[in-house]
Amino acid sequence: MKRFSYSMVVFFFSYFCGFYLNAFGVTGEIEKQFPSPGSCPTGLAFDGKYLWNCDRKTDMIYKINPADGKVVDSISSPGFRPVGLTWDGKYLWNVDAEENLIFQIDVKSGIATKILSAPCQMPEGLAWDGKYLWIADDAKNEISQISTEDGTTITTIPAPSSTPCGLAYDGKYLWVSDRISNMIYMITPDRGEVILFFDAPGPYARGLAWDGKNLWNVDYQTDQIYKLKIFDDQTFSRTDAKEEVLEYTHQFRNYGPGMIKDLDIYLAVPENLNNQELLSEIQYHPAPSEFLNDKWGQKVAHYKFQDLKSTEFVSVGMKVKAKLFKTRYYIFPEKVGSLADIPQSIKEKYLVDDAKYSVNDPFIQESARRAVGNETNPYWIARKIFNYVIDHMEYELAGGWNVAPAVLKRGTGSCSEYSFVYIALCRASGLPARYVGSVVIRGDDASDDDVFHRWVEVYLPNYGWIPIDPSGGDSPSPAGQAGAIGNLANRYLITTTSGGGSEYLEWTYNSNERWTSSGKCKVFTENIGEWSPVK
Repeated sequence: MKRFSYSMVVFFFSYFCGFYLNAFGVTGEIEKQFPSPGSCPTGLAFDGKYLWNCDRKTDMIYKINPADGKVVDSISSPGFRPVGLTWDGKYLWNVDAEENLIFQIDVKSGIATKILSAPCQMPEGLAWDGKYLWIADDAKNEISQISTEDGTTITTIPAPSSTPCGLAYDGKYLWVSDRISNMIYMITPDRGEVILFFDAPGPYARGLAWDGKNLWNVDYQTDQIYKLKIFDDQTFSRTDAKEEVLEYTHQFRNYGPGMIKDLDIYLAVPENLNNQELLSEIQYHPAPSEFLNDKWGQKVAHYKFQDLKSTEFVSVGMKVKAKLFKTRYYIFPEKVGSLADIPQSIKEKYLVDDAKYSVNDPFIQESARRAVGNETNPYWIARKIFNYVIDHMEYELAGGWNVAPAVLKRGTGSCSEYSFVYIALCRASGLPARYVGSVVIRGDDASDDDVFHRWVEVYLPNYGWIPIDPSGGDSPSPAGQAGAIGNLANRYLITTTSGGGSEYLEWTYNSNERWTSSGKCKVFTENIGEWSPVK
């Protein structure tokens, strides 16, 4: 019987994983598309049966059959530069960017039955939430809820990013398109927090419409109207694959004058994960003494040396060939299960206290209560703790890994200290959390890393382990903050997955060493990751 080689296993894993992603699709994938009626399409709306699309060049508003894209009817725009468009169940609303006016239109007669002043100088999209209108302000990067009686502003929230265009409301969340970031965002109408986002189907995303199940988007550059999948069963996407070779080296030098009696070096062994695929067997130099698994299930390559005299030098390492992906998770809070749905085995392992967390410390307990309040949804528990941490901490790489209460009181920390604080607050709130450690491509694909990076994963029932990088959330924009939740760039090779202190890696990641000495010894250690793109 013919055996499968490692390379064949990797091939089939990659093929079927890729087939699964492509076959079932993800949120934001194009389900249908057809040309827009005009060459300068802007606003988009859905009236329960038909799409409506306005065009700034023809100054027309077109009624479109969403099944085939054919124009059923058309009316003249009441203004000279129609942009936003929405339907309130009876009337069509259109905002005009030339006169900064909002028109309520009777589509049967084409007559503007009410006219409101837009509360901004550069109006764009419009949406209807069942009671009020929402309007995007491209000048101030804001989105405002306004009354249809007189245009009074009810509330204002920040736009996800710098150039909001289209708006739609799905009954709970607002959807916002941005033509510069080329993204479409799902945001909360109370604070403007970005829950998820995906690449727009075209390079100049404008109008948005919600049909009760799917999101529609019209693109100003491609002159196409797209029907997009939402709420797909596939929970994440992998794009922008990059093949790299990482050579990770751990060096140890004894400057003496005494002798190192015993030296143990442990290298964390990376594995296939959603964001990475190993393309070949890992090459070690030299061969390890043995392979071990710690109490968290992390595999390590163990090296053992004895009687290192003064000036003796040890160098061990591994060469990893891997494909790295930009990985994006699409988490809908209402689809997340409850805390009670989390498997007991996960709770028993990832809710325990540990030295760096001090979960039972009164300050951590009180901070968790302040952060979470009465929230019970695991997603919102994770999100509220994220908001609390970024509101109370600033990034500072000052050396040393202090315990969570001390770090939170101090208000500054490294990526590791952010992780300790975040995990402590999650576990104090009943949400399982752990950390991962990685080697990072710093800029160019051919580069090196000697700083490395650690972040957190939380367990969300119905989704599994989701990456959250609290130290990466210090961004002024909602989109920037959301980028640290459920998103990974294609520049990380995760080597370590751990719940806390390890009998081999201790609180480090990537690698660790332990040694005993006879006499005084001055020791120097260095860790470096060298990246080379696969040609």
